[in-house]
Amino acid sequence: MNRLASATSPYLQQHAGNPVDWWPWCDEAFAEAKRRDVPVIISVGYAACHWCHVMAHESFENDAVGALMNDNFVAIKVDREERPDVDAVYMTATQAMTGQGGWPMTVFASPDGTPFFCGTYFPRPNFIRLLQSVTTAWRDQRDAVLRQGAAVLEAIGGAQAVGGPTAPLTAELLDAAADQLAKEYDPTNGGFGGSPKFPPHMNLLFQLRHHQRTGSERDLEIVQHTCEAMARGGIYDQLAGGFARYSVDGHWTVPHFEKMLYDNALLLRVYTQLWRLTGDPMAARIAAETAAFMIDDLGTGEGGFASALDADTEGVEGLTYAWTPDQLVEALGEEEGRFAADLFAVTPAGTFEHGMSVLKLARDVDDVDPTVAQRWERVRARLREVRDTRPQPARDDKVVAAWNGLAVTALVEQSLLTGDPVTAAAATRAAELLASVHLVDGRLRRVSRDGRVGEPAGVLEDHGCVAEAFCAMHQLTGDGKWLELARGLLDTALARFAAPNGGFHDTADDAERLVARPADPTDNATPSGLSAVSAALVAYAALTGETRYREAAEAALATVAPVVGRHARFTGYAATVGEALLAGPYEVAVVTDEPAGDPLVAAAYRHAPPGTVIVAGRPDEPGVPLLADRPMLDGQSTAYVCRGFVCDRPVTSTEELIARLAQ
Repeated sequence: MNRLASATSPYLQQHAGNPVDWWPWCDEAFAEAKRRDVPVIISVGYAACHWCHVMAHESFENDAVGALMNDNFVAIKVDREERPDVDAVYMTATQAMTGQGGWPMTVFASPDGTPFFCGTYFPRPNFIRLLQSVTTAWRDQRDAVLRQGAAVLEAIGGAQAVGGPTAPLTAELLDAAADQLAKEYDPTNGGFGGSPKFPPHMNLLFQLRHHQRTGSERDLEIVQHTCEAMARGGIYDQLAGGFARYSVDGHWTVPHFEKMLYDNALLLRVYTQLWRLTGDPMAARIAAETAAFMIDDLGTGEGGFASALDADTEGVEGLTYAWTPDQLVEALGEEEGRFAADLFAVTPAGTFEHGMSVLKLARDVDDVDPTVAQRWERVRARLREVRDTRPQPARDDKVVAAWNGLAVTALVEQSLLTGDPVTAAAATRAAELLASVHLVDGRLRRVSRDGRVGEPAGVLEDHGCVAEAFCAMHQLTGDGKWLELARGLLDTALARFAAPNGGFHDTADDAERLVARPADPTDNATPSGLSAVSAALVAYAALTGETRYREAAEAALATVAPVVGRHARFTGYAATVGEALLAGPYEVAVVTDEPAGDPLVAAAYRHAPPGTVIVAGRPDEPGVPLLADRPMLDGQSTAYVCRGFVCDRPVTSTEELIARLAQ
């Protein structure tokens, strides 16, 4: 009996019709394996994963494979986005056993969950042979299998151990991280490393803050070049906005077509901050289009943001997005078709498959004659209309707490700088959903779908990203409830996730017991739980003046500081938070009767140093600590600037405020 039909995960529901007797992750599945004395297959993936779909079509939808699995195993299907704790434990095992990892992840384990053989994608003939071999080994060589499992378990425990050397995250370490990134930078194509090439959003955020602190033109140039290369490349959707997960080549041309919420949220922050610091019209446009993509294409009816758009359309990558020159002519007419082919680098040879091309931006459109820009807009709008008639990729519409937290923070930043009420409203709706649906009896849940919250408990990254988002909402609205909510999440993190050395585990001390308790301080596709919680602790401390939260952030970052200078590409968000601590961070309170449109408020947003918290409102606004006991001088709007809880005298002119922020 397949038990996935009622799952909240779209990925699990994709497998509800398989001939495999799938179980969701639950104690009952392992009890069944123990009762039958058979091993467990743990299959981990996610809804937008191309090779997960391939393995499903080849193997899990095949009756013969299903019969082999059902007769000899208990099969458990896991959505890695819903259960990142389970994914982390078994990914560590897979990497320890094979030297690499990825999805789909295929793990064979004993009935107590101990993994003894791990891999990723297997073509159907290989998978059938593997099922047969494991069945035979479990029956005839049980002792050897269990010894192998014990060795893997020992490796997991070592990799997930919390402890080791600590050191303050100093300016010298952050300078070393910036130097290392500069050495790994691709001066030809932008970004870091070769192919596949991932958008290095967290590293770019760090480099922008490092540039602000040090004045390093090198770091700013790296960010500008990389951002322009990505925005012009096929990894960016030239018609609808939004970034794909990564480029399969080293020059951003052909993407892996899935679009993830977390990538776009983090990149929205990058382009917003790049525009803030430079005034670059390209950065402003990409930020606005990325925000619109998130709201229009990933927004859910309940106010949250869906996790992803699929890599495939009807089982084919790029079916929705790729074009030939003839298709452009058919859509636009001869003259405009040729113009579009030149503008988007669509050639008869193609840049993708079967003579198709992924649209790139081969010409400047941000600093050109208005008639050229208008022509580009008309062409783009028409191509979008035509593309919308094509089959569209599926959407994974579950709401993940951490990723929605990232989205809220990004939208708030963009709204505060631009005054855009649409992004402010979208951020508010998503934050309200997190507060009303994902918080259950004072504890955070990881996912919801269609307004119904799922069972998986929130992990550390959920608490960090959502708490940081609530701190951002406090700055957007001046409403004290967001600070109270942030405090509750941070107190839970400190009470339930903290490790003795100042670091954090990724799961709570009262969470479900796995074969190991995961703890990974490095930043990967998203900020690590440790980095995310540290960011929220720093912001909350600055907004409230409660120094114990800052001290907790400093202690947490000290556990990852030894890694920052050596492995900068995997500590980008930790380094970003470190820059905020070095800057103070600044705390700016603007006391004003009308925050919207106040020049002091606008100047604070435009000139703020790294990590600055800014609150604007009437004096002594209830629930807003930064406005307490701070009157307006002579009836004028007044800015109070503090740094590390030490304050300068208040100022009433934008010139004085900008000078204070530049110190």
